[in-house]
Amino acid sequence: MASPSVRSRVAHTKRSGKRLRPKALPVSWRRLSAWTIEMALIGVSMALPWELGQQANQRFRGTPVPLNPVLVTAQESIAQTLAIPRRQPDRLVAPLTNLFWSSALLLPVLVVGWQLYALAKTGQTPAKRWLGLQVVDAAGSPPGMARSLLREVGGRWGVPVGMAYLVWRYTGAFPDLRILIMLVGALMTVAGSVALSDRHRRTWHDRLAGTYVLTASSGQRRHAPTGPAIPWQWSDPVANYRSVTVNSGSNEQGPAAAIPNWRDIQEQAAITSIILAPERPHRQGLWAWMRHHPGLTLLIVLLSSLTAVLGTVVGTQFYIQGQTNQRELQNQGNEVFLTLVRLLSPNSDAGTDERQEAILALGALNAGGQVREPRAVPLLVDLLSQETQVPLMETLHQALVSTGPPALPYLHRLNRTLRSDLSSLRFAAAKEAQTLTLDRLQATQRAIAKILILYSGQIHNLDLSQVHLSRTTSPTAQFTLNLDKVDLAGIQLRGAALVGASLRGSRFYGLGADQRWGTFDDWIADLSGADLKEADLAGAFLSQALLKRTSFIRANLQKVDLSGAHLTGANLSSADLNRANLERALLDQASFTGADLGNTNLTQANLQGAQMSQVKALGAQLPQANLTASEWQGADLSGANLQRANLQQANLSAARLAGADLQGAQLQLARLHHTDLSLADLRGANLDDADFYRVIFTQPTSATSNEFVRPASDASLSTIVQGVNFAKVRNLNQTQIDYICQHGGIHPQCWAPTAQ
Repeated sequence: MASPSVRSRVAHTKRSGKRLRPKALPVSWRRLSAWTIEMALIGVSMALPWELGQQANQRFRGTPVPLNPVLVTAQESIAQTLAIPRRQPDRLVAPLTNLFWSSALLLPVLVVGWQLYALAKTGQTPAKRWLGLQVVDAAGSPPGMARSLLREVGGRWGVPVGMAYLVWRYTGAFPDLRILIMLVGALMTVAGSVALSDRHRRTWHDRLAGTYVLTASSGQRRHAPTGPAIPWQWSDPVANYRSVTVNSGSNEQGPAAAIPNWRDIQEQAAITSIILAPERPHRQGLWAWMRHHPGLTLLIVLLSSLTAVLGTVVGTQFYIQGQTNQRELQNQGNEVFLTLVRLLSPNSDAGTDERQEAILALGALNAGGQVREPRAVPLLVDLLSQETQVPLMETLHQALVSTGPPALPYLHRLNRTLRSDLSSLRFAAAKEAQTLTLDRLQATQRAIAKILILYSGQIHNLDLSQVHLSRTTSPTAQFTLNLDKVDLAGIQLRGAALVGASLRGSRFYGLGADQRWGTFDDWIADLSGADLKEADLAGAFLSQALLKRTSFIRANLQKVDLSGAHLTGANLSSADLNRANLERALLDQASFTGADLGNTNLTQANLQGAQMSQVKALGAQLPQANLTASEWQGADLSGANLQRANLQQANLSAARLAGADLQGAQLQLARLHHTDLSLADLRGANLDDADFYRVIFTQPTSATSNEFVRPASDASLSTIVQGVNFAKVRNLNQTQIDYICQHGGIHPQCWAPTAQ
């Protein structure tokens, strides 16, 4: 018996005066709303613990711990898939942050699993249940886990996202994530719009999984009633639900009548289940064909057997001959190697010339970076560590250079060992031992430098951490590292000693394998903790480089590109940064004491807590920079651009800000004792609780013509304070207040005479 129609139920609801529930909305709107709620639950489960972790990390004052390895792996995988640049590989966080961020990784998985389980067992997620929707298969049963996974993971997300990713990855749109997001949205919209051309309003993922989304009856149990299973070769009862009378005795048509009722579908299923399936034609199998063609079968088997036997014999002969040839080559190589080793042994009677020839022959075994004899490289390095004759040291150095990059790990190890030995012999009386060790160290330094020059741009991800390549001024062994215009992208030089090195125009950041900037596989050099004191890096390309706690004392950094570089805790005291590019660089807790920052670009740079005392920053660009709690005592910022810069709690005592642009700057709690603000533009600046003790607003016009800030045409150089609120500024004297009132500033005493 047919159940009452949806239209009758709605009419009954109206007559009873009850308020319509969400299921009174069209099915398409309810489906969209349910999907939005489901996605919102997943997003909240991820965003909430992530934000809590951020807050915990910012407020933590104890000893940080390394980031959870699971989080690091997940972060690396996501970054590699979406071509997101790597940031802070050795990040330290608060212990509570690790807990919250691990929850942000786990909770979305649990929410997705919970929703899939509910959909598989009942056909309803919590959002669908609230909106009166149910997902069923053709028999009216809940879809089950396999069908639910096919519908959600495969159809709804897998195919659209996979197609969008392939289009994004291989059509030139890579690595712009905005295009990927737009492509995913467009393809999911197209997949959903398939319902417009389907008479059952089924989307792409419903068709793929064989499911239907229907309005759940108000009196329906949580589990949809199950009917007889309907084989797929039979007519689908859902496809025939329109032929069933939805409301007995009524001929109503329209959207209400188009909503299926499962009692009618079950009746239709019972009718169609008694229809006999057509007899399938008998398919002839392989065995039957072989019985009908015995001669041809025997011939095919015979030819196949002969071919297999012949192929096996020929292949075996080729394999045996190849192995024989390989063994002969190995034996010849062993004989050559052993002969050279005997010539270089301490018991050999070979002279210096013969030993030099043997050393060069060993180097030739692996010439050009092709390792043919892996035992030769460590042997040459061992000989260098024990050699006492300078000519043979030079020959060993040449042999190792001819070997190429394969020799670098061994040279790196010997370099560190010799540096340690030299430090231990510093106060020893044996000067001969010191000189010998220094000669060996210089040989390793020269070999490493030459290999880096010869293979510029071909060596990436090479680890030379703690290597000693500093300038040596000893009378017997002088060395200065010169790697001008060399491609060192991706090389790891953590803690390296590079004092006095010449690296003008060198490149430390390069394209990765995908040949695109700003992606996961970019080659980024790591010089964290390196000593680059007095080094010459003029014009070098260090964008995005890792330079945490690196020393650049008195270094030449003119026109260097450090945009986006990580310079946390770096020491740039007395460095020359004239016209350098430090846009968006991380410079928190860095030291610039006495540095030259003339015309330097520090736009949006993070200088929180930086030491900037006595710096010369004439004309520096600092718009939107984070200068919170930075120290600028005695600094010269004449003509600097500080628009919308964050100078909260900054110390600008005795600083010169003549002609500086401070429009929209945040100067809350800033200290400006004896600061020169003549001709500075303070319009829109926030000065709450700033300390203006003896701040200079005007200067006499006695400036000479060669000064940076030229005198104005009027009688004094005046600060622009029009419309600036000085009501909460501390330590203003009467002269300053009079100046503020006369030039359009805002202060309570400016209104006092009017009130009287």
